Amino acid sequence: MNMNFFTITRWEFKNTLKSKKFILIFFMQLSVLFMLIIMFNSFETSIQSEGAISLTPSLTDFATLDVDDEGRLFEKRINPEILKVYPTNGNQSLERLETGQTDGFYNVSSDSIIQVQKGEIVDTTLYLDYSDPKRSVIRDEINTTTQTLSTALTSSYLQSVSPQNNSNVSGVKEEKTGESLPMQLIKKVMLAVLLFLPLFLFGNIIIDSVVGEKERKTGEILVAMPISSVEILLGKGLAVVAISALQVAMWIIVLIGAGFSIHNVILVYLMVVFTAIPIVGLTSIIAAYAKNYKEAGIGISFAYIIVVGFLIVPALAYISKESYSANISPMTTVMRLFTGDNISTPEILLPVIFVLIMSVITFWIAAYLFKRDDILFGPRPGPLSLLLQISGVKKQFK
Repeated sequence: MNMNFFTITRWEFKNTLKSKKFILIFFMQLSVLFMLIIMFNSFETSIQSEGAISLTPSLTDFATLDVDDEGRLFEKRINPEILKVYPTNGNQSLERLETGQTDGFYNVSSDSIIQVQKGEIVDTTLYLDYSDPKRSVIRDEINTTTQTLSTALTSSYLQSVSPQNNSNVSGVKEEKTGESLPMQLIKKVMLAVLLFLPLFLFGNIIIDSVVGEKERKTGEILVAMPISSVEILLGKGLAVVAISALQVAMWIIVLIGAGFSIHNVILVYLMVVFTAIPIVGLTSIIAAYAKNYKEAGIGISFAYIIVVGFLIVPALAYISKESYSANISPMTTVMRLFTGDNISTPEILLPVIFVLIMSVITFWIAAYLFKRDDILFGPRPGPLSLLLQISGVKKQFK
């Protein structure tokens, strides 16, 4: 293969940047980013305020908790909309936890009331199954309950003593365990979504470049030129990847300027841009097969929903349960990189290899479709027949 596809890339890249339509879309996207940042900051401020709304799941029996609290000091302060509480004497609670009949067991010392009256620390123990993703919800709610009770007891104590006595004494031990699950979802996942969002904003460029060749009848000229279909698709695709890379760089600069903390900026940038390659390849497949803009738009909508789900779901799963398989999503890797998490080499190679394989597959299929006269000029085969031909089950009719 010669360097003709670089010539196509330069031509497509320059013409796209000179397009008034692209310039308008580009600045509209930046405006949307600024609006998202404002909404993000307002939402985060609301969550962290005393009157914040709760993002913790409030489904019936979402998480259950056995509570052994004779004094009912803690039990009556647990939010029943978040946890389904089962009062118990603790005899069989550990067995229930092991068999999955309950999601946690909270044990409070039997003399908790007396300990509080004496100003002593109340001994509490929380048992959780760390293979259960709902453990984060239970832990966060218990921490919230402890903090609320501690604040109430401290306020009551200060009112009973001299106003000059500012000692912060409480009969409850408060344990900090890091950010709550809702705040992790907001800070990590929403920032990751903002970083990957530019990859889905330039599908119209590929549609215009590939489908436009069919509708303008210029595809015949391209096919007649001494350039292979692989070079044509690589040239067009690489131009869109370059434009996406420019957009991602702009968004990262804006996000950092807005106060977002992003560790390992270079690695984050490279991983996001690298992920753009198979997305561009997938879009090229749809554009190559589609008859017109409308059909291509519908196909891309469905395809992007699947891609977004693949990116986000493993990232959410990793927050709830740090499983190795969740690293297959590049968004999980990016999320761990910009938070400064320690990532092993195999965990980085997993999404890189997957993205590389999908890039080769998608661009090969796109080039295969683009070089077929029946796809480019018609009559094209149906989706099932085409799939059988690509897989080699059915031979192409000539």
